[in-house]
Amino acid sequence: MIEIDGSYGEGGGQLARTAVALSAITGRAIRLVNVRAKRDKAGLAPQHLAAVRAVGEVCGATTEGLELRSTSFRFSPGPLKGGMYRFDVGTAGSVTLVLQAALPPLLACGEGARVIVTGGTDVRQAPPVDYLTEVILRHLARMGAKLHIAVLRRGYYPRGGGEVAVEISATKLRPVGLPAPGVLRQLEGVAHVANLPASIADRMRGAALAQFAGIKPGGRIASRVLGGAEAIGQGGAIVAWAQTEHTVLGAARVAERGVRAEALGEAVGRELRADLETGATADVHAADQLLVFLALAGGESAFTTRELSSHAHTAMWLIGQFLPARFAIERDGALYRVRVMP
Repeated sequence: MIEIDGSYGEGGGQLARTAVALSAITGRAIRLVNVRAKRDKAGLAPQHLAAVRAVGEVCGATTEGLELRSTSFRFSPGPLKGGMYRFDVGTAGSVTLVLQAALPPLLACGEGARVIVTGGTDVRQAPPVDYLTEVILRHLARMGAKLHIAVLRRGYYPRGGGEVAVEISATKLRPVGLPAPGVLRQLEGVAHVANLPASIADRMRGAALAQFAGIKPGGRIASRVLGGAEAIGQGGAIVAWAQTEHTVLGAARVAERGVRAEALGEAVGRELRADLETGATADVHAADQLLVFLALAGGESAFTTRELSSHAHTAMWLIGQFLPARFAIERDGALYRVRVMP
């Protein structure tokens, strides 16, 4: 049994989610202690608990101490299996964070699967679902993953109730080399609100587009207003992405009370423009989310990024506890060049 210190590095929920995913894939039992020790409310919140339980279902794990706000637990995996799954966070906890944990073992199991997750689709401190579908899934498709995600209903804090369906075909991940982005082909995005004035989405959209001035081809951001059966509660988000010859870059913000719509749009536009101008092949959020998939691919991969977050450094350390993967980081001007060597 491997003991993992949940206070290592950024000391948040990502460590717990990735640890159980790697446990399921490698078949190695773990004891996780100091869970989310560096957060204001330590221990497993509903979305983290749902993620661990989701991975547990995928591998038929036996667990000890797995409960809300637990700061330590044991996780002993069985064999991975595909099939039909339904995971319910039970709150507005993030659907995308549950999928971050469940997707690596589901892709590694060698069987098809259909998954439905209910909870929050666009919530603070988690990737909005459009970032997952338009950025992360495009990266995974380049690695050979066969995935389709359908947003059946949006859900927001505090009610949740959003629903996302995922179809996964049997997949063998392949490595990718991303030394340079290549020519920009499309610059797109979507700003949406649910059960709120359309002007909020328009203001987010306008502020992001202003940051893309002078970039060719010009940006196109859709503005959407959701209501009725399309969404439960009030909320919104803006996600923009740039498809280049060899990669995809993205940026996102979730609407929140007290933060001007223009500030959200400006932040998204600035981030994406900076990635394009520096020649990055992975944005800062993709840089940490993709590491586990790259470590599972059958060969050396590489990418560049403007910034390596504490999440990324924590993920590299954690992956090394389970897999014979090595990471090489080299500073090259405004970029970090990262090699992943399984």
